[in-house]
Amino acid sequence: MHLSESRPLIEVKNLRKVYQVPGGEVVALDGINLSIERGQIYGIIGMSGAGKSTLIRCMNRLDTPTDGQILLNGQNILAMNDKQLMITRRKVSMIFQQFNLLMQKTVARNVRYPLEIAGVPKAKANQRVKELLKIVELEDKADAYPIQLSGGQRQRVAIARALASDPEVLLCDEATSALDPMTTQSILALLQDINRRLGITVVLITHEMAVIRQICSRVAILDGGKIAEEGTVDDVFVHTRSAAGKRLFGIVPTQQDDTAPEIPALRIVFDEGRESQPVIAELVKECGVAVNILSADIKRINGKSYGQMLIEKPREEAAKQQVIDYLTQQGLTVKEVDPI
Repeated sequence: MHLSESRPLIEVKNLRKVYQVPGGEVVALDGINLSIERGQIYGIIGMSGAGKSTLIRCMNRLDTPTDGQILLNGQNILAMNDKQLMITRRKVSMIFQQFNLLMQKTVARNVRYPLEIAGVPKAKANQRVKELLKIVELEDKADAYPIQLSGGQRQRVAIARALASDPEVLLCDEATSALDPMTTQSILALLQDINRRLGITVVLITHEMAVIRQICSRVAILDGGKIAEEGTVDDVFVHTRSAAGKRLFGIVPTQQDDTAPEIPALRIVFDEGRESQPVIAELVKECGVAVNILSADIKRINGKSYGQMLIEKPREEAAKQQVIDYLTQQGLTVKEVDPI
């Protein structure tokens, strides 16, 4: 195996980004470390101001970090000269929330634009445009203008344009946040298809957990410019550890309200389809312990259903341990949740 294929495609090492502002400075990124394998769909999620967009803009040098390294195939893009960086940017394409299309040019001209800049002969470029419009299912819109298209169609044009340079990586900065739910589903399905068919690594920035759950294999949760949690999407959901992760997954509300557990509770995660089994009824029968259910819901992650439930924690230590032991023996994940 070639060395470049045995290492992560993208490595982010001790990345910092500090903005100077009147009266001081703002630390947007504070010691970020990430490894993204070739062929992954990698999600980076966080609330507004967490540092997501700054991170993705640093990945293709639209923004220059204050310190650290970003390695692409082992090459530090922060040490590249202008010529090297231009070549690298053809391999790391980006799509944006607001599409960034040239409104005076047709769909075909928008897609062909990066090929024209790269000096690709016109006949070859036109053939490539046809191939790309077929991939994004817009063959019949070649002569249309962006103003004539829906939001979802404009994003498809932007994706086709991003694919024109035959990239290794597709960076998506809130690519679906301006779209309605149904259109969002179709764009995510398109990105998943591109990843599978073309082998392109996708790095997806979002504040929407539903987007991460639908197509990502791994996720990093950013909070205040730092990584609060990182791992497979399944593991981060089932074993949520950080306060930021709990807020994003809706496990524990950020403030006291009607849905917050006001008493000590146990959080039970019904993973791998076990949410349909009568585990609580069996628990009551086997252990003889009364169970007060505080809340319950079901989420879908990577095509699988996961249920989570909050039950009142038994006051007696022996009864609590009996409940935890029984549920654990059933293959469930159980965590103690203290009142906020």
